[in-house]
Amino acid sequence: MHQPAGTSPQGTISATCFACSATTRRRNPLTTFLFDLDGTLIDSIKLILESYRHTLKAHRGIEPPDDVWMAGLGTPLWVQFREWTTDPTEISAMVETYRTYNLAHHDAMVRPYEGVAAQVRALKTAGKRLGLVTSKLRSGALRGLKVAAIEDQFDAVVGSDDVAHPKPHPEPVLKALELLGTPAAEAVFIGDSRHDMESGRAAGVRTAAVLWGPFDRAHLADLAPDYWLETPADLSQFTE
Repeated sequence: MHQPAGTSPQGTISATCFACSATTRRRNPLTTFLFDLDGTLIDSIKLILESYRHTLKAHRGIEPPDDVWMAGLGTPLWVQFREWTTDPTEISAMVETYRTYNLAHHDAMVRPYEGVAAQVRALKTAGKRLGLVTSKLRSGALRGLKVAAIEDQFDAVVGSDDVAHPKPHPEPVLKALELLGTPAAEAVFIGDSRHDMESGRAAGVRTAAVLWGPFDRAHLADLAPDYWLETPADLSQFTE
């Protein structure tokens, strides 16, 4: 029987390299770890969905099903609201409604995923360079990191206001690499969504798909991430 790559002989998901050979990994050791924020470092999904519901109800009197929003998770607000209107003024108003609601409830609803903060600190202690690549504005991203108590662990933060082309375009990842002075061959982008995997792959870095966020393996399998991470503890392989 054919055994899918990334699984053990028993068929369980492993956290080992999916596409890169051991030789390649030895030749280009990972020195830099780029992280997505929402769904990867912090559990903010409930807040995000409630913010979308509030916004569409306020502006259109409707509450679209959650899968509408989940499809665009990881892209900037203006990109997602563009699905509902092409009027720049209305898009701006919707973004403002969303952000006002989101920030008002942010600290009460957002929490780091259990074990994530410890693993981030372990990577930093091991001498790795850390970067954050998110579709949030920089200010919102820093607030999320503060809630997780890891705001001092990142050497570079790239928000949607730092680039012209957001994920899944490679620009945010390439910007982070530039700020960190790291070649793509030494970096991995760790995220939960298809947009993260596509952005990282297009930028030439390795990709790692986390499975503790809102998306499962089946949702990401066709993008063939280099690593599958079932739990935050799987990040420890990079400090061993």
